Amino acid sequence: QVQLVESGGGLVQAGGSLRLSCAASGRTFGSYTMGWFRQAPGKEREFVAGISRSDGSTQYGDSVEGRFTISRDNAKNAVSLQMNTLQLEDTAVYYCAATNLGWIPILRRLYDYWGQGTQVTVSS
Repeated sequence: QVQLVESGGGLVQAGGSLRLSCAASGRTFGSYTMGWFRQAPGKEREFVAGISRSDGSTQYGDSVEGRFTISRDNAKNAVSLQMNTLQLEDTAVYYCAATNLGWIPILRRLYDYWGQGTQVTVSS
């Protein structure tokens, strides 16, 4: 089992950057594939980015490809999401998630553990 705690959210102007972090408890962090999701008001929670447990391969949602970068540090039990060129549409609560799968799922239901979320607000 793993517990996840996100941090780094806040208010940023359009075009700016933010870096989200997710700290994980437990000694087996390296055995989890990690993902970031987001949920805007009135919308479904959507896949943003994922990084595999095996080879560190990554995958991104179409709307963030080229602007966001996911990374992990297994020694520190942490995963990060660097968000650049932020747009108004990026405003959402961002969630860190973990799955026991060895590949990167984009479906919410395939993740086993979730953090409490951190708010990101992009202003014009």
